[in-house]
Amino acid sequence: MAQGSGRKPLVAEKRYTAGGKGKPSAAKNTARKKPVRKTKKPGLFGLFARKKTRARPAPRKRGIIGLLLAPFAWAFRLAWGFTWRIGMVVCLLVGLAVAFQYVKLPDVSAYLDGRARGSVTLLDREGEVFAWRGDQFGGVVTADTVSPHLKNAIVATEDKRFYRHFGISPRGIASAVRINLSEGRGPLSGHGGSTITQQTAKLLCLGREYDPAEWKSESAYEADCRKSSLWRKATEAVFALALEAKYTKDEILSIYMNRAYMGGGAYGAEAAAQRYFGKSANQLNPAEGAMLAGLLTAPSTLAPTNNLQRSQDRAATVLRLMQEQGYLSTAEMQKNQNNPAGLSEAAAARAGGYFADWVMDTIPDFLGDQTTEDVVIRSTLDQRLQTAAEEALKHVFENKVRKGSKAQAAIVVMSADGAVRAMVGGRKTRVSGVFNRATQAKRQTGSAFKPFVYATALELGYSPYDRVLDAKYCLNIPGSGQWCPDNYTRKFYGEVTLARALRDSLNVPAVKISEAVGRDKVSRVARDFGIDSDLAAGPALALGASESSLLEMTGAYAGILNGGSSVTPYGVTELKLVEDSNALMGASGGIGERVIRTEAAQQLVWMMEKVIAGGTGQRAQIPGWQAAGKSGTTSAAKDAWFIGFTADYVAGVWMGYDDNTPLSGVTGGGLPAEIWKETMVRVHEGLEPKPLPMLEPAPIAPPPQQTRRERRRRQGPNLGKELGRAVDNILRDILGN
Repeated sequence: MAQGSGRKPLVAEKRYTAGGKGKPSAAKNTARKKPVRKTKKPGLFGLFARKKTRARPAPRKRGIIGLLLAPFAWAFRLAWGFTWRIGMVVCLLVGLAVAFQYVKLPDVSAYLDGRARGSVTLLDREGEVFAWRGDQFGGVVTADTVSPHLKNAIVATEDKRFYRHFGISPRGIASAVRINLSEGRGPLSGHGGSTITQQTAKLLCLGREYDPAEWKSESAYEADCRKSSLWRKATEAVFALALEAKYTKDEILSIYMNRAYMGGGAYGAEAAAQRYFGKSANQLNPAEGAMLAGLLTAPSTLAPTNNLQRSQDRAATVLRLMQEQGYLSTAEMQKNQNNPAGLSEAAAARAGGYFADWVMDTIPDFLGDQTTEDVVIRSTLDQRLQTAAEEALKHVFENKVRKGSKAQAAIVVMSADGAVRAMVGGRKTRVSGVFNRATQAKRQTGSAFKPFVYATALELGYSPYDRVLDAKYCLNIPGSGQWCPDNYTRKFYGEVTLARALRDSLNVPAVKISEAVGRDKVSRVARDFGIDSDLAAGPALALGASESSLLEMTGAYAGILNGGSSVTPYGVTELKLVEDSNALMGASGGIGERVIRTEAAQQLVWMMEKVIAGGTGQRAQIPGWQAAGKSGTTSAAKDAWFIGFTADYVAGVWMGYDDNTPLSGVTGGGLPAEIWKETMVRVHEGLEPKPLPMLEPAPIAPPPQQTRRERRRRQGPNLGKELGRAVDNILRDILGN
């Protein structure tokens, strides 16, 4: 059928006609399609409507599990939205805090030496370092100049990710928390998980300098810097980030190596290397580097001067860590573990022991313990003689004293001018900062005081050949009654010379001579020779009832050796600042004023030589050498002394108990004399024997021979006959003829 016929349009075609009539035009079709396109861009309500339309079938897809999880999903979305916004705020605040700290950080050089105090370096008489005091700083080292073995050991031990993190190690913190919890501690107690950068921040005390107005003391300041809390950790983290932003990794490591305390008073790698090994930090081998790195965990406890074996065990662990991290091969690790680092001679001396302690006590505090400068002290110490004294004491106690004895002893060796060459203040010779029995103990001197009685007599014109009666002798002491001195042997020996009385240490002659010349004169001579302690006022002065220190007594005997002049014992010859060529102090002692005539002193030396040659000091004889001295034993044998000298050296020995317990079977001529001999034999090794400066007195001429007639004339009339005549005359007067 033709299209123009009168057939009806198809139903499909009605969609394109207005009111169902005719075929739609192209323009009309286009106009009708535009509204349809607009409906594809819904408005606000349309958007919600579409979302609702799309959300309607969701419950059918999720099922019951979806309904249960929906609240959690909503909560997660809410928490995430809150968290990232808070995180952005925190990051902004942290960034501002880091920037604030960054601006305040100085040049790296300002942080390399952070000691609060200065150091004191002590040199012996040859100029060799033997001790340190204060905060020792050996000089600046950098990560480039220090031994690579030390650098690698520190990184391997303290922070193996040091070169890979940004100042904080979340993995390290998490690991530390896990270890702390597994060991039953709190999450922040014990292992801290701190990086080297964070430890450096703590060493710098977060950039705060010591201020006396803020802290009571430096100790309080250091304690505050070491506090550990959640807030402290947070502030350390901020400061660490600022350090990372300001300095390079090697600069941070350099600060750490220079400021870290490594025990023994050593601050920094250079000071520790010098302190323990006697070499620079750039010369350390793997074993030495591992030992220093091992100290960082607990420097005072692990210091090799405290316990060498413990320090070596820790170093072996550090070497293993170095091998695990590729710094050493297995063969290198085993080689260094089998050959651990040892101490230098100066380090083995435990910071100078008693002698260094005494020297530090003799100088002003502002140049010693409290110094803020680096000070160098040249001393009188002779390390060979110091070793000799220590070995002698050890030898006698090991071979001649019963095992388990608590008895103590002290030794002082000096020159005739008072220069102290060696000092031992107790049986434990490798210690410092403890009670020094050579200088601090005041004990009764016993018969060791008698030479000053005879020095007084010789000065007043007595001769060593003058005689005195050794017999029972008593004195009335006001307020105490009768006092009768007795000899150690409980015997009397009749008429004896002064020389024999001193040789055999007889008590009665000493008291008689003291009373004859005057106690006041004896006291004055003793004081002038250097015994500053309070001297006894009674007749027991002559028997050593006064107290004195071993150093004082040895110095007084030095005055006898040098010809009768007083000496002041001293240990310092020069004191100066490190950066100053001019000395601030010279010798702190030496020979002083004359006390007795040279002739009197030399005669006294002659008398004292007899003590060792054939008297109470025979056990002190030194083969091939002339020696003079005197023993001393106090009442109840609470103290035993032997002090003597050769032409070269004076030495003093004291022995006793700290609690005044009496010695059992010990006198000054016994064990103290043997300690003295063992010391002096070692002291004089390699020296040519010299004669003592002594003068034998002229013998006293015997009285001339007299005839019987001369004796009668000198004796006068017979007293018996004269007395008889007188009695007869009296009787005649009374009775008559």
